[in-house]
Amino acid sequence: MTTTTKPPRDTASAPSSRQSVGELLLRSVRSNMRQYGMLIALAFIVVLFQIWSDGVLLLPSNVSNLIQQNGYILILAIGMMIVIIAGHIDLSVGSLVAFVGAMSAVMMVKHDMPWVLALVLSLLIGAVAGAWQGFFIAYVGIPSFIVTLAGMLLFRGLTQIVLEGQSLSPFPDGFQNIAKGFIPEMGPYTQYHNPTLVIGLVTVAFLVLREWRSRKQQLAYDLDVTPTSLWVAKLVATTAAVVAFTLTLASFRGVPVVLLIMCGLLIGLGYVMRNAVIGRHVYALGGNKAAAKLSGVKDKRVTFLIFVNMGVLAALAGCVYAARLNAGTPQAGLNFELEAIAASFIGGASMSGGVGTVMGAVIGGLVLGVLNQGMSLVNIGTDYQQVIKGLVLLAAVGFDVWNKRKVGR
Repeated sequence: MTTTTKPPRDTASAPSSRQSVGELLLRSVRSNMRQYGMLIALAFIVVLFQIWSDGVLLLPSNVSNLIQQNGYILILAIGMMIVIIAGHIDLSVGSLVAFVGAMSAVMMVKHDMPWVLALVLSLLIGAVAGAWQGFFIAYVGIPSFIVTLAGMLLFRGLTQIVLEGQSLSPFPDGFQNIAKGFIPEMGPYTQYHNPTLVIGLVTVAFLVLREWRSRKQQLAYDLDVTPTSLWVAKLVATTAAVVAFTLTLASFRGVPVVLLIMCGLLIGLGYVMRNAVIGRHVYALGGNKAAAKLSGVKDKRVTFLIFVNMGVLAALAGCVYAARLNAGTPQAGLNFELEAIAASFIGGASMSGGVGTVMGAVIGGLVLGVLNQGMSLVNIGTDYQQVIKGLVLLAAVGFDVWNKRKVGR
């Protein structure tokens, strides 16, 4: 007697096929809460202040001003995020911003040095400062908190010495354009800034191509992928956001130069942290230093390079800030290190290291920037602004702790 055996029904796939797009979206957000949490918070804050300010927040001039006002903080936040991922901290960046701004002022104002050469030398000064601190941290073994605290005092004192307690100005127009300039207009009159429209189209094409290639690779290796309907919805939402942002900038004066600088850093350092060997080593050191060393990671070399990178980015932020002020001043960079650290933690960094993304640092910086501008537009006093930003930082770190405990269960 022969018997036929029916294949067992896949009970796991049957319920999933009946799930709505909303349920899939909710499950995806829950499983990627660290990644999407602050992005959702940023969108909520933007909508809140857009309504509260009667539509003033997202006026094209205000959006451009938001980018230019927070450009140097976002640059610092990108570097600080990498430092925190590796399990370190840098308290000297604000003072280094002031020192590099002072040195650039001395070179251009006192010695009439061409601004391009002064900019290159300023970045080299930042690299040397970062290497000096990185040497003591990586090869001498002094904790980064102590070394960078000493650097904070040292660079602030050197700033006072170099400037003799006074501000130096003005800077050449080319140097000022780093912080206050826009891409020049080209092509026929279209009521919009033509180069900005082109950049927006290229950005949309790049994002769509990257998402498509990533999904194709996941399917090729039989990895779990987002359902097609949800993936298409994500692409549509991303495209709509980029198009809206592009049209907003194009209706004013176009893309600010500082935005191009930030995008270059975001793409370059984002790629390094995601795909390059040294990026994986940074995450490994922050996650478990002992295990990383046993795996062959050259921890001293990686740590040294992290602080060199931070020094260069602090120097770049110093040049951007000085160009915006059109002066080298002894009071520059006050509390910038706190803003950068706050942006990193709000953007998803973990106190224990090994967690975070370059994009997360930018999102965290934008959260602080939108809060600052939105609260100013609705006439909230600076004292209350500090209270609110402190609560936002506490909530972000508390969310990180809660998320860890939830995953550990």
